[in-house]
Amino acid sequence: MPRRTATMLASTLVLIALLCAGVFFPVPYSEMSPGPTVNTLGDARGEPVLQVSDRKTYPTSGHLNMTTVRVTGADYRMNLPEAIYGWIAHDSVVVPHETLYPDGKTEEQSTQENAEEFSQSQESAKVAALGQLGLPVATQVVVGSVLKDGPAEGSLHAGDLIKAVDGQPVRQPQDVAKLVTKHRPRQDVEFTIVPAKDAAAAEKAGREPVGTERVVLTTAAAPEGGRAIVGIEAQTDHTFPFPIDIKLADVGGPSAGLMFSLGLVDKLQPGDLTGGKFIAGTGTIDDEGKVGPIGGITMKLVGAREAGARYFLTPADNCATAAADIPDGLTLIKVDTLKSAVSSLEKLRAGDTAELPSCSAG
Repeated sequence: MPRRTATMLASTLVLIALLCAGVFFPVPYSEMSPGPTVNTLGDARGEPVLQVSDRKTYPTSGHLNMTTVRVTGADYRMNLPEAIYGWIAHDSVVVPHETLYPDGKTEEQSTQENAEEFSQSQESAKVAALGQLGLPVATQVVVGSVLKDGPAEGSLHAGDLIKAVDGQPVRQPQDVAKLVTKHRPRQDVEFTIVPAKDAAAAEKAGREPVGTERVVLTTAAAPEGGRAIVGIEAQTDHTFPFPIDIKLADVGGPSAGLMFSLGLVDKLQPGDLTGGKFIAGTGTIDDEGKVGPIGGITMKLVGAREAGARYFLTPADNCATAAADIPDGLTLIKVDTLKSAVSSLEKLRAGDTAELPSCSAG
């Protein structure tokens, strides 16, 4: 075989081998793409997303869609051709794997974390919505979790109401840590608590729960010294004036908070918040109604427009990224609080579109 022909054949075989290796060789990237959108005013899997009992609700129309993003699993490794296709495709984004799963987080850990964030976002959405409507919500501090084999195990339990620490009233979860860390390791801390079942019974009977004292011996946060801890996580628990349930499966993370709040406001007050229009959006929300940024905004815009949305409620901190690539036919509305979102929807319903706060790419 002539030397030139042999060289070309060898080069071709090497190229084929490299291409084959590229197909099977994993790369440290993951993919994000538009996920499903759900109308918070409507049904999901045959039942209303927002369910209110023992309280008058009002007819609604149009859409207030929450939006989602699909991501590849923690255990899935993209190959090079998949990554290249994702980079050039308009309806997906390829990001470093550690962006979605930092510190080697497993898919199970990520799913659990997303479920906890989703649950917390539902609570905050309810609180914010009722606050917007001027309806009272009682709050109290409870034991959220107890560290296995920690100092408090057996003395305190998840759901226990914390009334005081060392005789000092507790009003916020951070109060517990501040009072505990005034001690040194191996010192006693006195908790005034109401067991979860007793607190529930007192609430049902309409009386003030009576606390009991539990003494916990602190330990150090680190093996060699460190601040004192008792091994619990305190959190806020809310008592609503009437039952509110949010029914939506297979969704995680905190980014639907704003849209849940708006859906509840629309159902609980007279009038039609959307004016029959198709509105989608995203954003975290806290108990005071402040709207926070989310991830995957560009994918949520694509998913919303594909579902039929004409307007998209965009967290102020996501505006610059969102405005850089707006799908045709979609108008962005900047929001920073639940109150501002409600105000914008009222302007939109009245036809005052020129008055809507917009997003800019600057």
